[in-house]
Amino acid sequence: MEPPGPRARRVVERTERLTSTSFLRQYPFVMKSGKGAILEDVDGNRYIDMNAGIAVLALGTAPDPVVRAIARAASRFTHYSYTDFYYEGIPRLAAELARITPGGFRKRVYFGNSGAEATEAAMKLTRYHSRRPRFLAFTGAFHGRTMGALSLTASKPVQVRGFSPLVPGVEHVPYPYCYRCPFGKTFPDCGFFCVDFIEDQLFRRHVPPDEVAAFFVEPIQGEGGYVVPPDGYFGRLKRLIEPHGIALVDDEIQAGMGRTGRWFAMEHFGVEPDVVLVAKAIASGLPLSAMIARDELMDWPPGSHASTFGGNPVAVEAALATIRTMRRMRVLENAERVGEHMMRRLEEMRERYEVVGDVRGKGLMIGVELVRDKSSREPSPEAARRVVDYSWRHGVLLITAGVSTLRFAPPLVITEELADEALDVVEEGMREADAEERRRRDPRDRRVFANV
Repeated sequence: MEPPGPRARRVVERTERLTSTSFLRQYPFVMKSGKGAILEDVDGNRYIDMNAGIAVLALGTAPDPVVRAIARAASRFTHYSYTDFYYEGIPRLAAELARITPGGFRKRVYFGNSGAEATEAAMKLTRYHSRRPRFLAFTGAFHGRTMGALSLTASKPVQVRGFSPLVPGVEHVPYPYCYRCPFGKTFPDCGFFCVDFIEDQLFRRHVPPDEVAAFFVEPIQGEGGYVVPPDGYFGRLKRLIEPHGIALVDDEIQAGMGRTGRWFAMEHFGVEPDVVLVAKAIASGLPLSAMIARDELMDWPPGSHASTFGGNPVAVEAALATIRTMRRMRVLENAERVGEHMMRRLEEMRERYEVVGDVRGKGLMIGVELVRDKSSREPSPEAARRVVDYSWRHGVLLITAGVSTLRFAPPLVITEELADEALDVVEEGMREADAEERRRRDPRDRRVFANV
């Protein structure tokens, strides 16, 4: 039926009446059940999932091996706090994460519950180890909404408005967003001017590098618009900050766990970070996060940081089952193959529709930025909303990132056939959005759209 159906409307009404006003939802989809990349709402409508629960469900909804692992673990015990005691799953998962994260050096792992907690842990660890008060992060970054993580976040004003003062000592610098270079330059002729800017404008003028504990980076920006940096950028950045003793903290919360066709997105850029942050897809939807750091960094004393629920035994077993199943099903290879197929189709749409300004991504982390027209590159959030709304009304769950970017982050098990079916729907929405933008540009309609 036409969504939202009657049951969905009732759930939405009760939710809006009884829960926090701080949540922002893009459309009234009410989940009932699902399997893999197919979901069903409470009124019986079925959808192709292009969200994966915001890049969480790498194996899709309710993967059988993970569900069985959860049931076995829950039947033994559901909690006993690894911060005070021990259980077998913790060292097994820590060893797995140390094995698959970039860097052949010795590592230690801290377990929490969420991405924001992992960010907070990394802030505390790098500040404690270095005895330095400052941090660097990027404009467009999203590292979480707790006070420390929020201080690093620079994605949307609504996320910080009204919450100051934030944690002091954080400086933001431009991300290498080549489609919208803040310096008006073009890669590769720019010679990584955005890295030179950090050295010339920050380190030489007002941020002593020997006071900076860590630089927090997203290897591919998530909430900022699924922005992919140019090859060589992170190598150049690491060469700048490493001599100053600044730790590189790699936030893989959205880009990691196979989403880009590698275990971690930073692997595409050939850089070994000092700290890696993982959450979202690590446990197929159960709350779990991890901070994996160089052994020598983790010198904080017992009692200095902990979490009652972090490393929950059921979530840990879900994570171990997730990693095993990802290997067995070869989902990294599938993400790379299907991602390349989707990129080709989306590039074809870019050629056909004036509203499609940029297509970028790696694996199944793909952004399509919609604009008023290709020459002006003016963002079109209205076009993005139109495509998202059309898609969910016709059976595809899709959301946005940044100002006007369509965010494609399906389960890593999705097939080319199912991806094509979803893209057929998205393209129809794109066609409508393109026609609407053409009407806006038509001089005969200038009076009608003057104030839009």
